[in-house]
Amino acid sequence: MAADKAEQALVEQWRDILALHARTQCELDRELHQHGLCASDFEVLDVLSGDSCAYRVQEISERVHLSQSALSRLIARLEKDGLVERTMCSEDRRGVRVALTRRGRTVHREVLPVQRAVLTRMLER
Repeated sequence: MAADKAEQALVEQWRDILALHARTQCELDRELHQHGLCASDFEVLDVLSGDSCAYRVQEISERVHLSQSALSRLIARLEKDGLVERTMCSEDRRGVRVALTRRGRTVHREVLPVQRAVLTRMLER
């Protein structure tokens, strides 16, 4: 009986986490849409804004939790919009590196406060 209650509490906690994630993701998409981005677009820009000049696609996928194919499509769209650029990896000809363009850095800087405000509003409860 106690084990069943503990298990049910765990399941409810998990569902609460999923619900919070879904609400936050929707709110991010809504707010960022006004700037021509979705939450996943911003996550990639945010990863690329770090100290490294460029990241391999595999390194990005480990941080943004998208499938390789979804990430490739997203990067292609960001490249088409002039926010990122892709180059061949010098140490591995099969690899591709992705970096922010000047425009990508500007957009990231402008939208960063919007994303952080949504996270603050949704997660500081």
